[in-house]
Amino acid sequence: MYRWNFGDILDGVGAVVSPEAPALIHGDHVIPWGRFQRRSNNLGHALIARGARPGDKVAFYMHNRPEYSELLAACFKARLVHVNVNYRYTPEEVRYIFDNSDAQVVVFGAEFRRHIAAIRHQLQTARIFIEVGEGGDFAESFEDLCESGDGAPLDIARSPDDLFFIYTGGTTGMPKGVMWTHDDLRQITLAAARALGPVPETLDELVAATRAMGPGPASVIGPPLMHGTGLLTAVAGILSGGAVITLPSKTFAAEEMAEAIERWGAKNLTIVGDPFARPLVEALEREPGRFDVSCVERVTSSGVMWSLEVKRALLRHMPGAVLIDAFSSSEALGLGTSMMTAAGEVATAKFALGQRARVFDENDQPVAPGSGARGLVAVGPPGPVGYYKDPEKTARTFRVIDGVRYSIPGDWCLVEPDGSLTLLGRGNACINTAGEKVFPEEVEEALKRHDDVEDALVVGLPDPRWGQSITGVVRLRQGRGLDEAALIAHVRQSLAAYKSPKRVVAGDISLRAPNGKADYKSAMEFAAKALSSAAA
Repeated sequence: MYRWNFGDILDGVGAVVSPEAPALIHGDHVIPWGRFQRRSNNLGHALIARGARPGDKVAFYMHNRPEYSELLAACFKARLVHVNVNYRYTPEEVRYIFDNSDAQVVVFGAEFRRHIAAIRHQLQTARIFIEVGEGGDFAESFEDLCESGDGAPLDIARSPDDLFFIYTGGTTGMPKGVMWTHDDLRQITLAAARALGPVPETLDELVAATRAMGPGPASVIGPPLMHGTGLLTAVAGILSGGAVITLPSKTFAAEEMAEAIERWGAKNLTIVGDPFARPLVEALEREPGRFDVSCVERVTSSGVMWSLEVKRALLRHMPGAVLIDAFSSSEALGLGTSMMTAAGEVATAKFALGQRARVFDENDQPVAPGSGARGLVAVGPPGPVGYYKDPEKTARTFRVIDGVRYSIPGDWCLVEPDGSLTLLGRGNACINTAGEKVFPEEVEEALKRHDDVEDALVVGLPDPRWGQSITGVVRLRQGRGLDEAALIAHVRQSLAAYKSPKRVVAGDISLRAPNGKADYKSAMEFAAKALSSAAA
C-alpha cells in the first residue's frame, strides 16, 4: 500500500493546478495557487534557515486567516509539526501549550503580541518568534519571510510517519496533544472516499487526476482552524488543490457565510452543528432571495448536536446537498456517520457505525444490537500514535481488545436493532442524579425543540438531596420571556421525569466556544450564580 506525506502531496498537486486558481480566500483577499506555493516554500526555507529541524513543533496562535494555511503548508513541506493554540486561552494557559508541546517556533497574530511579550521569557523551548503583522522587537515579520526568496520547492526527503498534532481541550484536565501521522490521516480520508467510488491510490495517480480534472472545489470553513473540525477540513481542501475560504469576522456571522458561499460558488461547507446551522437558516429565511446557496453539494459537521429540524430547514435552501454529520473526535476519527439528503431523513443523534468502529460494554464485551445495553464506541486502526508526553492517558484511551488497538474516547451510545447508533453523550459529562445517569445532550435537545429557546446547555449542580440537580441554562429567542415551568413540562413530554431539569435559568450569554462546542464551565458558573441570587 502506498504511504502518503502531506508535503509531497502539496508539491505534486501544486505543480499541476493552474497558478491563477484561487487557493486561499479571506473576504476580498485572494491568494492564487502559484503565490500560495511560492510563499509557503519561502516560509519553509526560512524556518529551516533559522534552525528548525524535522520534528520540531510550531505553535499556531492566530484567528482564522490565510496565513494559517500558508504556515500549515510550510510545516508540511519542511517536516515540522503543527501545534494548534486556542486563542481564547489566558496567557498562562497559552504558556502551558507552548511548553507542553515543546514548541520551538511560535507564530502569532499581532493581536496577541502583548500576551507573547508577557510570557516569552518563561518559555522553556521556544526560540523563534514570528508575528503575523509588522514584526519587530523580538519577532520577525511573517510577511517578510513569505516574500523573501525565489519560491523554489524544498529539496527534502519526507516521511509518511511525519507527525501532525491536534491539541484538544476535552472536558477535564489540561489540554492534550493528539499525535497523528500524515499517512494515517490520509488513509482514513481515502477509506471514506472509496465508499463513493475509485480514488487515486498513489501520488502519481493523484497528480494525474488533478491535471485532468483541474482545481478541487471551493470550501467555506466556518469554525476556527484551531479546532479539529475546521482544521482537518481545511487540510483536505488544500490537499485537493481546491480553495479554502475563511470568514474575516472574529465571531461567527451567518450572513457573512451565506455571502461567501454565493460569491465563490462553494460546493463544500464546514459547520459545527446547530450553533452554526441554525443562525445560517435564520439568516437565509429572514431575507428570502437575498442569498443563493444552492451551489452547496456537501455540508460537513462534527462535535455538536445537529438536529433534524435544522437539517430539514437547511435542505430547503440547499436542495442538492448531502448533510454529513460526522461522529468523531480528535483522537477517534470515524466512529460513525449520519448522512441526510432531501430524499431521506435521519433522526437526531442517530449514526451509522463506521467501518472501523465497534461498541463495547465496560468489560470490553461487544454490545448486541437491540439489547438496550449502553456501550462505549471504539474505533480501530489507523489511529493516533497517542497523546504527546502522556503515557497514562494514552493507555486509558487507546486499548487493545482481542488483538486490535482501539481508540475509546468515552462516548456512550445505544446500538439499535438495525445496527445504527443512538448517541447518548460523553461519559465525563454525565450527570448522576439520585443514582440515575443522565446525559446532558438528550435534555439539551429537548429544550431546544421549544419555540422560545435559541440554545441550551444542561449541567449538574451539587444538590444535598439528588447528588446532582439537573439544571438547564437557556438562551431565549429575541423578545421571548422565561417560562420555567413550561420548559420543564416541555422536556417531560419526550423524556423520563428524572431526566427533566429541576430548574431552568436564562440569560443573554454565549453558551458556545468559537468552534461551536459547549462551554459547560461557563454555563455551570452562570447557573450557580443565578440560582444563588434568586435564593437570596
